[in-house]
Amino acid sequence: MNKQKKPLYYYYFIILLIFVLINTFVLPLFSTKIESVAYNRFMRDAEEEKIDTVEIGDTSIRYTLKEDAGKIYETETMETDTALSERLYASGASFSRIHTKEMNPLLYYFLTLVLPIAFLWWLGNRTFKKMQKKLGDDAMSFGGGFNPMGSFGKSDAKVYVKSQTGKTFKDVAGQEEAKEALVEMVDFLKNPEKYSKIGAQMPKGALLVGPPGTGKTLLAKAVAGEAEVPFFSISGSEFVEMFVGRGAARVRDLFKQAREKAPCIIFIDEIDTIGKKRDTSGIGSNDEREQTLNQLLAEMDGFDGSKGVIILAATNRPESLDPALLRPGRFDRRIPVDLPDLNGREAILKVHARDVKMGTNIDYNAIARATAGASGAELANIINEAALLAVKDDRTIVSQRDLEEAVETVIAGVQRKNAVISSKEKMIVAYHEIGHALVAAKSKHAAPVHKITIVPRTSGALGYTMQISEDETNLISKEEAFTKIMTFTGGRAAEQLIFNSITSGAANDIEQATKIARSMITRLGMSDAFGMTALETLNNPYLGSDTTLSCSAETAAKVDQEVITLIKKAYEEAYRILEEHKSKLHELAKFLYEKETITGEEFMEILNQPSHF
Repeated sequence: MNKQKKPLYYYYFIILLIFVLINTFVLPLFSTKIESVAYNRFMRDAEEEKIDTVEIGDTSIRYTLKEDAGKIYETETMETDTALSERLYASGASFSRIHTKEMNPLLYYFLTLVLPIAFLWWLGNRTFKKMQKKLGDDAMSFGGGFNPMGSFGKSDAKVYVKSQTGKTFKDVAGQEEAKEALVEMVDFLKNPEKYSKIGAQMPKGALLVGPPGTGKTLLAKAVAGEAEVPFFSISGSEFVEMFVGRGAARVRDLFKQAREKAPCIIFIDEIDTIGKKRDTSGIGSNDEREQTLNQLLAEMDGFDGSKGVIILAATNRPESLDPALLRPGRFDRRIPVDLPDLNGREAILKVHARDVKMGTNIDYNAIARATAGASGAELANIINEAALLAVKDDRTIVSQRDLEEAVETVIAGVQRKNAVISSKEKMIVAYHEIGHALVAAKSKHAAPVHKITIVPRTSGALGYTMQISEDETNLISKEEAFTKIMTFTGGRAAEQLIFNSITSGAANDIEQATKIARSMITRLGMSDAFGMTALETLNNPYLGSDTTLSCSAETAAKVDQEVITLIKKAYEEAYRILEEHKSKLHELAKFLYEKETITGEEFMEILNQPSHF
């Protein structure tokens, strides 16, 4: 087997390291220590006949003592002492006079400053060229040469030549509508003459919009892979730096590189970093960011779309982009890349499971139904977590149980098997979770119970109840929303009914119930008091969906009162259901306390049997 040759800069580093170590540790061992003393001590040592040798220079005197010849003492020369030679002769010391010659200042400057800088520049430039040659043309950075000023206006975009992104549309699942919108662009890059004959031009740019993890970057790479054209990839944050004008220069260089390699694709990730709306008031504006945006707008207007340069950009904050960036002629198309539906999640799971050894009886549909609202990245993480669980159990094949446990790991965290919980708290948690499940099972508009557990998780949950809808739904009725609030209040109602006390275990339930109740009143028009009046504005729909009240203080107070009334009504209804089925509550809580985890089938089987209490 041939041993891989080490790069040249590796040996430069070794030589430099050896040089530093020698100067730091070795040379001091062989160097003679020189101690500065006063002139009167020198004369005292001479009178006491302790001096062995003396060297008299133009500005200093160095001497050694008979008792310690390895140490050198130094003192200043006294021009007024004319009888120094006689005193040294009388003391028996051997002495001599040395005339030092000063070095030429130009030569000293050259040896101490110019020569070391030139050597370091040569060493760094040689090293950089070797590294650049090693990287090759597959994925190179247009960052310029070694000279930092030479790369001031160079973009940091990485270009992947031909289909070396390694991705095609086969690697993208669950985004069929987005793929269909991008197929035309791929066809244009492959067959531009078909469009030029009729005089049609493809859109200069397409904006991929969606939540994080839905596959926007993957789609852009797949377009480049399908079209087999160069693919420039850069993040919006790489344009903006502390030096004003540098971002605009990088934009110019990026488009220059793209024109030279046309047809090609430019992909700008997180474009909202440089594409935010410009501040008309001038207060709090960022000159560098605005200059970069202005240059991007000018470049998109300046190049010919028929040349085959297509710009793709991705963002999860489309509402923050400047209107000039979204007008026709720049980003002509807006392609939604939303969270996948049931069929999309199943397809994504199968795509990510291709490289993993899966069992023969895997039910991907069941996992897809259990992960409603999950993004493609989260589904890929579930497959990976399942593989890790199989390895942990010394198995070579992933089973259905591994996938189900992976879903719970992503949702609620890893099991805390060593967590110490008292019997009393364990019993309270058991009644709490059965309260949720029992209210859901006895309500008409609730999703079926899939699993109940009181095993603590690393997310802080001491237990949870999992419900999985049988069908994928996009709408929620007023009755379904109210049932959700009832289910959330069921845990606290069970605690109050059985123990005549309440705990902090319902903190997350209270938060979720309040959020649903407030949205029913302020945004969904499900309140008799306000009707179809929008009292709240939804901000950043792809990033947490925070809201802002758009009403007076008096109305806001009424909204708060409506929320309290609605949640109180749901709590009373949940309490009534649990009180009517108190015997089943005891029986199911006892069963859960003993087994710690039960399935939805076990729960329904006990619930439908005659009570033993």
